[in-house]
Amino acid sequence: MNIGIDQLAFSTTDYYIDMVDLAKARNVDPNKYLIGIGQSKQAVVPPTQDAVTLGASAAAKLLTPTLKKEITTVLVATESGVDNSKAAASYVKHLLDLPDFIRIVEIKQACYGATAALIMAKGLVALNPQEKVLVIGTDIARYGINTPGEVTQGAGAVAMIISTNPRILKLNQTSVSYSKDIMDFWRPLYSENAMVDGHYSTQVFIDFFKNCFGRYQQQTGMQLNDFDAILTHLPFTKMATKGLNGLLGDRDDKVAQRLRTSLKASQVYCREVGNLYTGSLYLGLISYLQNAPHHAGELIGLFSYGSGAEGEFFTGTLQPGFANQINDVQNDLNQRQKLSIKQYETMFNNQLGLQEKDIQFDTSHDKSHFILTGQKNHQRQYQVN
Repeated sequence: MNIGIDQLAFSTTDYYIDMVDLAKARNVDPNKYLIGIGQSKQAVVPPTQDAVTLGASAAAKLLTPTLKKEITTVLVATESGVDNSKAAASYVKHLLDLPDFIRIVEIKQACYGATAALIMAKGLVALNPQEKVLVIGTDIARYGINTPGEVTQGAGAVAMIISTNPRILKLNQTSVSYSKDIMDFWRPLYSENAMVDGHYSTQVFIDFFKNCFGRYQQQTGMQLNDFDAILTHLPFTKMATKGLNGLLGDRDDKVAQRLRTSLKASQVYCREVGNLYTGSLYLGLISYLQNAPHHAGELIGLFSYGSGAEGEFFTGTLQPGFANQINDVQNDLNQRQKLSIKQYETMFNNQLGLQEKDIQFDTSHDKSHFILTGQKNHQRQYQVN
């Protein structure tokens, strides 16, 4: 039975800042951001958007009246949850006007969460082949203004339909998971912003990648030359480059060149948006599929990583006609509005966050389909346009 990703869509905010502008505002050489980190632009979140609205926006690009009736489960992976008890999937299901006879769950394991949801969805479909599962990875990466992690902020959501006879990527059987209890990145319950040991996290990422791939080789006998591409989690573009270099070492043959070229294609959209946390690997997959030549039957390796920490290496086989099942991301990115650094800082500081008072946002400037209008009696208020 073939099971995998049948449709893919991405959504982000209507606003961004230029990394050159941010570098100048922080008295930093722009090349530290453009080359050292590998970022050109960064999505900025207005107060009227959150992980729920972003996730619903991505999913809405996929849904038709028929598909709404066919979805049996909604899995929302996020580390930007809006409630410690109520699942973000509850809000998303309501905003999307999905039927009540449906399973809804929120999944959390840092940036690995969407892959956990993908694996769970694959299992559900294997048990009941008629099912279709909606998987959403949606997040807002926040580290704080004028902090070392500020340059690796970002926001957005990726939505996937998992089913039999997938039209984008057939998920292959063997996968390797690897986990340890470590503190490379975390966000305490009292904090709106994440905390990270950047250098340590990068090294852990590389180590997990090498361990997972090495185990995969032992189990399958496959080598680097068997892959058309190996894509990884993308908290910032340079981290993925370091990860692949950890596998390739000093190799500069045709195989190494092919894999580096494929990875570069996967980094195009991340460079323009920033960190998506749970959605990062899958935005990289979209970027690769839309920014490189392809042929049906390609073998694509995918390494998912979530701090704390968990990694998983798995593979997929590209299907014919995949291009028609993904929204035009570059076109969406071209429609965004550039902000000044002052405008960005105002938006950053005006988020709903952890405050408990009632608040009503001015929504007149937000033309999105789904909007967070504020909070009343400790309950988030949403609007569908």
